[in-house]
Amino acid sequence: MKKLPNLAFTLVCLHASAQLKMPDHLVGAVGGVAFITQSIIKGDTNSQKVLPYMSFDYQNAFVRIDTFGLKTIPVGNGHLELVGRISFEGFKTNPSINSIQNHSNPIPLGIGTRQLTDVGAFFLYGFYDITSGGYAQEFTYATKFNYGKLNFYPQLGLEMRGAKYVNYLYGVNTMQSSSSGLSSYTARASNVPVLGLAMEVPIDNSWNINFQYRTKWLDNAITKSPLVSTKSQYNGFVGLTYSYK
Repeated sequence: MKKLPNLAFTLVCLHASAQLKMPDHLVGAVGGVAFITQSIIKGDTNSQKVLPYMSFDYQNAFVRIDTFGLKTIPVGNGHLELVGRISFEGFKTNPSINSIQNHSNPIPLGIGTRQLTDVGAFFLYGFYDITSGGYAQEFTYATKFNYGKLNFYPQLGLEMRGAKYVNYLYGVNTMQSSSSGLSSYTARASNVPVLGLAMEVPIDNSWNINFQYRTKWLDNAITKSPLVSTKSQYNGFVGLTYSYK
């Protein structure tokens, strides 16, 4: 798997075609949403949370639901961005995985870019996870189409995670295996495709109801872990948001 320095080299080699203007006021949407995430850990329950919703740009700062950061130099049809990610991949022990200690959520920090084109938006991120010491990269394509007053946003992506990142979450070492009765397991790097669809239903000129549903198809590096109980994972949200233009 290519690591973060390779992504940095790719981004700085892109040609900055024009100086892109930063918005001098908040542009985007804020509100509140109810999230649900399917747990893939044996014996764990699905995660349900009511959280703030933020997806906006303000000057060189931005928030894109679970990703936040600062735009720096222009790159192509976007910027080189310093980014962080809010992750809920950690889990707590339960009777089905007894003697496996709690796993803290990853804290991914890195660089990336959002490229806006006539055919949609392309997102490329490279992260270093402080919690595990592993690397991760992500590529996502998203576009928009309308049906009447409804706005639809299809998404297609690929999550690439290094062995250290995956093993922190789903590996079982010899000591854990002896105390829990689970088979020992050392994970390798993973490549997980993601398909999603978001929908925006306008209520008036500013208020909207937002929906999103995403599915991941987990590869063998994850599903072979004795901690994991499924071969796919879904997550989604529904909420009320207010748009700023």
